[in-house]
Amino acid sequence: MLNIGDIVFQLFALLIPIAIIVTIIIVVRSSKKRNEQLDRIEEKIDRGSG
Repeated sequence: MLNIGDIVFQLFALLIPIAIIVTIIIVVRSSKKRNEQLDRIEEKIDRGSG
């Protein structure tokens, strides 16, 4: 017979590493977008002042 506690523990044991990986992916993607946006802004500033 399976215990509810065992099932809950197994779910957490699976979900925590998945959540960590997803969080890392989201952080990397958002920082890439921020860098691209900064590059575009710099380009506009350079074009405007030159």
